[in-house]
Amino acid sequence: MTKNEKVVVPKDPEAQDAQFFAAIGYLSFLCFVPLALKKENKFALFHGKQALVLFILELAAAILKVVPVFGDLVFTLSFVVFGILSLIGIVKVLMRERWEIPVIHEIAERITF
Repeated sequence: MTKNEKVVVPKDPEAQDAQFFAAIGYLSFLCFVPLALKKENKFALFHGKQALVLFILELAAAILKVVPVFGDLVFTLSFVVFGILSLIGIVKVLMRERWEIPVIHEIAERITF
């Protein structure tokens, strides 16, 4: 294999079946959709758990908004960061890839149903 050749990783076969559900899971409270409707699908569960952790962190940031000045800053910053992470998550789902969001993934792996 030469330097310029790409290693092609086969796409997840379960991803095609759950792609829609996994993608909408990254849209705020819709994280419960893949967790409820595609429990048996590892691809949907993987992304659904990460989306659930993002949603919980979004709620925490919204609660912190009641704190004067600091709360608004935290909420605005987290809104941008979580929005970007959700957008990347949706793109990765549409590409049928499993993307481990740093820190979020470690928390999501501890979730059991």
